[in-house]
Amino acid sequence: MYLIVGLGNPEKEYGNTRHNIGFKVIDKISENHKIKVSNSKYKSQYGMGVIFEQKIIAVKPQTYMNLSGESIIQFKKFYKIPNNKIILIYDDIDVDLGNIRIRKSGGPGTHNGMKSVIEHLKTEEFTRVRVGIGKPEHTEDIAKYVIGPIPKNEMEILNESITKSANAVAKILQNGIDEAMNKFN
Repeated sequence: MYLIVGLGNPEKEYGNTRHNIGFKVIDKISENHKIKVSNSKYKSQYGMGVIFEQKIIAVKPQTYMNLSGESIIQFKKFYKIPNNKIILIYDDIDVDLGNIRIRKSGGPGTHNGMKSVIEHLKTEEFTRVRVGIGKPEHTEDIAKYVIGPIPKNEMEILNESITKSANAVAKILQNGIDEAMNKFN
């Protein structure tokens, strides 16, 4: 069984921000594979299904971003999911807008959600799909940039990235991470 988690913030005001790209990818995965992410457990919305013969749990933590690890560790423990079967999807300012990066491991960078996940899992060894949102012009504006409104022209690019990320997760489940990295990185 795989645990597929998209990071975001639960409140409606953050729904269409760069910081909620992880949630948008989970929504796209659930749409593509007819998985209802409507159950509640462990401070999360989740749904269960099968993608390419792999059982999955799709999760959108309903904690704030910097507490995301609290939900993830509970799913991991209850369903006894090994770290190599966890796929985390999140926005990344260090990846150019329109690009995605798949990695088998790595540090959290400046991402507070990732810091929480690594702290709770006590490892950096899990798959991540980093969705590029680019950087603001001025580094002091990072918080406003990630939780602020997205211009229409950027949203079109991000919608393509959301689709690409959902397809990348499906490819990981179908053929493994190495093939997905070769195709999407």
